[in-house]
Amino acid sequence: MKKNQTVKPLKVVLAGLLGLAFTAGAAVSEQEAGQMGKDLTPVGAERAGNTDGSIPKWEGGLPKGRHKLSDARQDPYAADKPLFSIDASNVDKYKDKLSAGQIELIKTRKGYRMDVYPTHRSCGYPDSVYTQTRTNATSAKLTSDGRDNLAQAVGGGFPFAIPKNGAEAVWNHRLRWQGEGRQENYQTNFINPDGSFYGLAQDQVVITPFASAKVKSIEEVGGVQMKLLNLATAPASRTGEIILLHYFLGKSNDAWMYFPGQRRVRRLPSFEYDNPIPGYENMETADQYPMFAGALDRYDWKLAGKQEMYVPYNNFKFVAKRKMSEVYEGLFPKRDLMRYELHRVWKVEATVKQGMRHMFAKRTFYLDEDTWMLLAADQHDAQGKLWRVMEASLYPAVELGACVSQEFTSWDLMVNRYLAENATQEGKPTDWLAGQEGRIDSKRFDSDELRRAGDR
Repeated sequence: MKKNQTVKPLKVVLAGLLGLAFTAGAAVSEQEAGQMGKDLTPVGAERAGNTDGSIPKWEGGLPKGRHKLSDARQDPYAADKPLFSIDASNVDKYKDKLSAGQIELIKTRKGYRMDVYPTHRSCGYPDSVYTQTRTNATSAKLTSDGRDNLAQAVGGGFPFAIPKNGAEAVWNHRLRWQGEGRQENYQTNFINPDGSFYGLAQDQVVITPFASAKVKSIEEVGGVQMKLLNLATAPASRTGEIILLHYFLGKSNDAWMYFPGQRRVRRLPSFEYDNPIPGYENMETADQYPMFAGALDRYDWKLAGKQEMYVPYNNFKFVAKRKMSEVYEGLFPKRDLMRYELHRVWKVEATVKQGMRHMFAKRTFYLDEDTWMLLAADQHDAQGKLWRVMEASLYPAVELGACVSQEFTSWDLMVNRYLAENATQEGKPTDWLAGQEGRIDSKRFDSDELRRAGDR
């Protein structure tokens, strides 16, 4: 962080709001938790706006509404006009509200700009999420063995609405609520330095057992956070590849892959940390998907504080249906489609522990206060040089009653390429209610089922 970038110390952010000392511990007191739904939103954000009104008061987010999969998603903010743009000519004026990665992209990618729109705090959640989050506030715990695994929590809510350390904040991102399962069709685009690209099209089904409000303990779901089944559908050279992933709350991930050319299923030896994702040209590590879903044990996690920052938000235009070639061009996605707003974010700094290793010696995460979604991330190498810059976007899915995030972009500054991941613009609409409404068969996520699918 540059010296002149404004980051409020953590005690300043919370002490004045809560009137309580900020001390280490596994959970917060009833007095602290009592601020949720009052000075704090039900998921722990500051309800009030900022001093100059550029960040408004949280009023509950957009209400839940009807939405058919066959219909185009409606943008309630389509009439908004940009307030201003940030580019190479004025970036220094706004650097206190930008990450190091954002500044680097603006300064080194000709034509890169950030159009800043009025801020809308559009994100809220169902009442069940608020109830479970309130329960977790005084009961959720991490392990005390230095691994920072989730030791105790109920499902269907955020575990640490009032985080006391960086690891707790990151767990809020890992368990961000996006429903109990979804069916999605997307493309991973590998963009070359000259702007040319090819895409890996994929059909994916995801279930998140721990997202159910009926879950009263980690043990009740066998310690499973998420299961993911992914089928490659294009290009022809990759068609038929299947990957099955099991993400856990307290142990290493399990992963299997079906190779159609060999007609066999192989268990992947490790799908976490900085192991490269198979077939991704060393452009993405296992723990970079999606944005971050890895084990926490190799880092020391510092909750640096809160700051105001320009982040992608309410990106209806960016995710709208259109050809990929109209979205991804040159060294960055088309700027006219991107919307940035000023929001408060938590800043978390991760530094590799002594005696541990990871290709990213330091990572800086910026998590939106209203959703706990990781919207920007900077990864540095062992020499402290900025290596990979990541950015995600979000929008409210009214049928779910929550904000969701799929598309994210990762620039590798060393090879001058970028990866556009989970790009849904040409795919079928995402079915965010598939889990709740019973359109997903949980038996499909068994490794034996994967083997039988390969035999057919």
